[in-house]
Amino acid sequence: MDQRQALRDTDHLIAGLGILPDPLARPVLIVVSGLPGTGKSFFSRSLARQFPLVILETDLLRQRLVARPTHSTEESQRLFAVVHLVIERLLRGGAPVLLDATNLVERHREILYHLAEQTGAKLILVQTRAPREVAMQRLRARAEQPAPQDHSTAGVEVYQRMRLVAEPIRRRHYVVDTSKDISPTVARVVRAISGG
Repeated sequence: MDQRQALRDTDHLIAGLGILPDPLARPVLIVVSGLPGTGKSFFSRSLARQFPLVILETDLLRQRLVARPTHSTEESQRLFAVVHLVIERLLRGGAPVLLDATNLVERHREILYHLAEQTGAKLILVQTRAPREVAMQRLRARAEQPAPQDHSTAGVEVYQRMRLVAEPIRRRHYVVDTSKDISPTVARVVRAISGG
């Protein structure tokens, strides 16, 4: 992808974000990681109700970037290259940013760690989990009747495939089981954003 296309894509995605929250003295990047069906978007929306954030949900951004997503390697490379540019621009403007994506491979997360360091942003890592049978149940229900706010098309097969490549997060992070009460973790992350 050439530089001009990348800038056009970046402008397009940022324009679709609507009104941004007020900038912080020190920007923050929250990276939410987890397998499909483990409640990443549920956690992200719950957190955003407690603290104004720009949520970058890659499933939704892919649909805004590509008319008919195929999830090909080339398409994903284009998406994440642009998402990284969007994150950098937002952080440089002081925005609190949350990336909602599977983020399962450490070398991919390292790009995000580097972006936080480059922009002076506080980095907060959250891993969502759910018992396998709960995740399976959620994915089957999504396939039968998708919720309006659910932009993911990942099903049971994608879960099984991604489970094989998931790598441990090597940095300090929060772990939240979304089959239980998530409010204590939400509160801890809000305190971390606020400097507590």
